[in-house]
Amino acid sequence: MPDPEDGQVLIRHSHLSLDPYMGSAIKGRHMSGKVLPGDVLPGETIGHVIASRHPGFAEGDRVISRGGWQTHSLAGAPAAGEAGMAAALSSGAHVLDVADGVPVSAYLGLLGMPGLTAYAGVVEMLAPRPGETFLVSAASGAVGSAAGQIARNMGARVVGIAGTPEKCAHVIDVFGFDACVNRNLPNWKADLRAACPAGVDAYFDTAGGDMLSAALGCLAMRARILLCGMMEQYNSDEVLAGPNLGPVLARRARIEGLVVYDHWHRMERWRALATDWLLTGRLAFKEHCVVGLEQAPTAFANLMAGRTFGKTIILIKD
Repeated sequence: MPDPEDGQVLIRHSHLSLDPYMGSAIKGRHMSGKVLPGDVLPGETIGHVIASRHPGFAEGDRVISRGGWQTHSLAGAPAAGEAGMAAALSSGAHVLDVADGVPVSAYLGLLGMPGLTAYAGVVEMLAPRPGETFLVSAASGAVGSAAGQIARNMGARVVGIAGTPEKCAHVIDVFGFDACVNRNLPNWKADLRAACPAGVDAYFDTAGGDMLSAALGCLAMRARILLCGMMEQYNSDEVLAGPNLGPVLARRARIEGLVVYDHWHRMERWRALATDWLLTGRLAFKEHCVVGLEQAPTAFANLMAGRTFGKTIILIKD
C-alpha cells in the first residue's frame, strides 16, 4: 500500500462508477485518452481518506475522485484554476457533502457526471418548450432517464426509447415519460412514428446508429438534435457509417454536439436543483449495483450490451 507524500491523501474506495465512455477509451477513441494494457481503467469513485498529508483533508473525510478500477488511490487537491476538461479529468479529490435523505451513490449518477450531462443537454442546449415533443434514446439509463425527467419538468411531452417491456414500463410509470418505444420489437420504428404524431422537436441522442437514423425520420420542422453519446459506435470494432442526413436538410434541423466537460462549472448549480427535485418527488433514479470489484468486468460487459437497468455502480467490499 503506498504512503501519501506531502500534499496527498490515501483513499479507500467504496463506490466505483461504470460509464459507457469507458468502452470508447478502451478502443482508443475517447477524447480523455487511450487506456493501454496494464493501465488502471478510469472511473469516478467515492471513498474515505484513510491517511492524509494534506491540510485540506482529514482522515475519515468522504471524497469523490477519479480513482479508477482499484480499491485504493492516491490523490491531492485539484490544481488551482483548473476548468473544463482539465477539471473534469483531474486526479484531485473533493470532499463530498452528502445531503440528508440522498444516497451516497447518487453522486456518481443523478447528482454526478451523468446528471450534469442531462442538465447541460436539456436546459442549456436543447431548451424544450412547453408542449414540444422531446425524444430521448436509452431512456432507462442514467443520462437518458434524467434528461427526460428534466424535459418533463420544463413542460415538454417526453417520449423514450428503451430495450425491454420492463424498461419501457419503468420509464413511463416511474420516470413519468408520456410514451416509450421498445427498440427490440420488429416494428419499433413505426411505433416511434406513432408515438410522435406531430414530429420530434428535440432529440437527445446517446446511442447513434440505428436509433439516430430512426429519430431523423421523425423530425418536426426546425427540430434540434443533440449528439451526446455513440453507444453503437463504442460497441463496434470499426467506425460506423453515418445516417442519412437528408431529413436534417428537409426539416431545417440543427445538430449540435455535447461534451459534458465544457459544463463542469455548472455541477454545483445542477446538484442544488437536482437535490431539491429529488427530495420533492420531481426526479427519480434507478441504480444497478454490483458487489465486489472483481465483478466490474462482467458488469461493464453487461452495461455495454444493454443488459443493465439504470446507473451501474460497483460497491467495493472492505
